[in-house]
Formats: sequence, structure tokens, C-alpha cells
Amino acid sequence: MIPRFGPPPGARDYRLRPGAYALLIRGGAALLTFQRAPVPEFQLPGGGIDPGESPLCALHREVAEETGWSIGGCRRLGAYRRFCFMPDYDFWAEKLCSVWIARPVLRRGPPREPGHEAHWVPLDQVARLLPDPGGRAFVTAALRRGAAGQARR
Repeated sequence: MIPRFGPPPGARDYRLRPGAYALLIRGGAALLTFQRAPVPEFQLPGGGIDPGESPLCALHREVAEETGWSIGGCRRLGAYRRFCFMPDYDFWAEKLCSVWIARPVLRRGPPREPGHEAHWVPLDQVARLLPDPGGRAFVTAALRRGAAGQARR
């Protein structure tokens, strides 16, 4: 069963929105994206999987758009569900989030996604900065299992 984080779904229609998100570790820090709008917040880099796109291809594309970095050594950690309103798209979504761990390999330039900034955050601060309870849970579990060492391989 895929765990659910956040409030249960309400009595409304939800659009399924699969997405891929990455915990990117290098040198004792994680690369997060900071999105200014609609609410300023730190996030795991990633986003929606387009129709016909594989989760791994979406992950590479989204990380590059939001951070400017290319990634390698991707390994899937798991998945979770979350029901929420997506103000950027003006709909309620059942987000099916796959979470990956990967290495940032090369900075190719600044983030291409408007309103996004790339930030290196010490590993002990990452979970507390993430507003999404699912992302926090996966980061906490991965770091407990020693993912920082595995990401360097």
C-alpha cells in the first residue's frame, strides 16, 4: 500500500497528478529548490510527470529546470500520496509522488523555472525546511538509513 500524508481527501473531484522528486546529496548538504510563489517555500526538486514521460526522465527534466543541475546515480526510495489544491494549475490533485535519491553531478546554469532558486542546505536542516509531510518523512527515513553515504557512490 502506498502511504498517504496530509489531510484525507474531501468530497470533491481530484485529478491524478503523478510526480517525481529527488533528495540530492553532495558533500554533507542537500540541493533544494526554493519556490517564491504562490507561497515561498523550500521543496525537494521535482514535479509533474508529463503524459508519455517516464518518472526517471521527468526527474532529470524537473531537477534541471528547478536547480540548473544534472543528476546521476538515481535510485527510487518509494512513493506516497497526497491530496491538495495546486494553485499554479487551479485544481485539486491526488499527487502520486515517487521519491528518488541521486547525486548532483554538474551545474549547467541557473534554474530555468521562473521563481525558483537552488540552495545547498546542511543535511541536518533539510527535513525541517520542507512543508510537505511526505517529503519530510522520506528525507528523514533516508538520512537515518545512511543515504548520505550511498549518494556519494
